[in-house]
Amino acid sequence: MAGFAAIAYAQGDTPTGSTSAGGGGGSSFADMFFIARKTEVGGDGKSIEVLGSLLIWFLMLLSMLSIGFIGTMAATNQRKSIAPSLLIEEVRRMLGEGKYREVIDLTETDESFFSKVMNASLREANHGFSAVIRTLEQTSDELTTIRLRKIEYLNVLGQVSPMIGLFGTVYGMILAFQAIVAASGNADPVLLAGGIGTALTTTFWGLVVAIPALSGYAIIRNKIDELTTDATLRAEELLNQFRPKPAKAAAGAIKTKQVPRTKPTT
Repeated sequence: MAGFAAIAYAQGDTPTGSTSAGGGGGSSFADMFFIARKTEVGGDGKSIEVLGSLLIWFLMLLSMLSIGFIGTMAATNQRKSIAPSLLIEEVRRMLGEGKYREVIDLTETDESFFSKVMNASLREANHGFSAVIRTLEQTSDELTTIRLRKIEYLNVLGQVSPMIGLFGTVYGMILAFQAIVAASGNADPVLLAGGIGTALTTTFWGLVVAIPALSGYAIIRNKIDELTTDATLRAEELLNQFRPKPAKAAAGAIKTKQVPRTKPTT
């Protein structure tokens, strides 16, 4: 029998008793993963389930947005945009040569995290070293918070998309139970397949959105923490050369009095 089935398949005929390539009466891959369908009691064919399909397409759109946003944030938060090594070495050289005005001009035109922190700190030099360090820390915190706030959208996508998938799961199960009720408790498995398929497909797409979004969020957040901390420490290291040295006590300002030793009386 297997040989006859192979010959019939080679001739383009479908062996008796077998189903089509998509399985389940002509359903295809697109029917399972991109379109939600339902079968009415007594109906001859399947119709598109509108709400289930909209949920699937919405989750697909979120998946594409998530991948694109991950790529954008990964490209934006690289070392060259936060702590560029060549720029740091150039600033170190210029400060060593006393070109303070040139350092301010250079860091003002550069858009990196390090330049913004350094420029804001140097502009407080007239108010003393403590003001310089305080400005460095405040500017670093503010700029780091801005970068972290931008990638927070990935965290939102990762948290919300499984909830959307769960909504589709519940909705699909409702459709399945409605099919059972409509068939007076003796529903054909074909009638249940539409609701169960919607439930599983929306769950699938919800996870497709959530897993890359949460993974990308964690990786990029750690990268931002690492690079911004490194840039802040390097800026503080360069500014520490201007830390005022403690004043030396004047010679002889504090004298210790020594009591002369007296010989014991006999």
